[in-house]
Amino acid sequence: MTENLIKLLAEEKVLPIIRSKDTKEVINIANALIKGGIKVLEINVENPTIYKAIEEISKSAYVCAGGIITSIQAEAAITSGAKILSSPIFSMNLVKLSKDKQIPFIAGTSTANEAYSAWKARIPLIKIYPISAMGGSMYIEDLLRPMPFLNIMPLGNVKLSQVKSYITAGAKVVGVGRDFYEGLSESEITDRAQKILRELK
Repeated sequence: MTENLIKLLAEEKVLPIIRSKDTKEVINIANALIKGGIKVLEINVENPTIYKAIEEISKSAYVCAGGIITSIQAEAAITSGAKILSSPIFSMNLVKLSKDKQIPFIAGTSTANEAYSAWKARIPLIKIYPISAMGGSMYIEDLLRPMPFLNIMPLGNVKLSQVKSYITAGAKVVGVGRDFYEGLSESEITDRAQKILRELK
């Protein structure tokens, strides 16, 4: 299951990340993205009501629960139907929990040292965050030159227009947040999803 979901992410090449405290808004954005062809998306757990959105959306797409820091959050996300856990940090507690539950865990790292430690802990996909503050696609190239075996996902203020350059630099998949949906109608979000998936094929 773990390998299949990471493989699916690598095929999609882009992971939309939805951050909002409003459950209804999360559901509407997620449905618009799914309509545009997105199969895997991340819903950030901004507050406990967001688990309802995860429950709803997991009926029609694979949900990655984002912003997970504690085991309690992780358990609640899994119970709500999340199929992947994603964290801004690299925590061995969450590594253990994901292994016990056989659910892929995406750990957050910033430096080469942290990324290597995450790889040693057999993390299937390593998040590099905040990427734009760290030098963008150039940083990915520099990171992968000595460690081409890393499966990495850059994110943090990434624009849809930059996704291709990150993939060219060696990223497996790229996380995109606000640029996917902020200030857009649901039909515009759907169009945006269709367009980026076409471009990345």
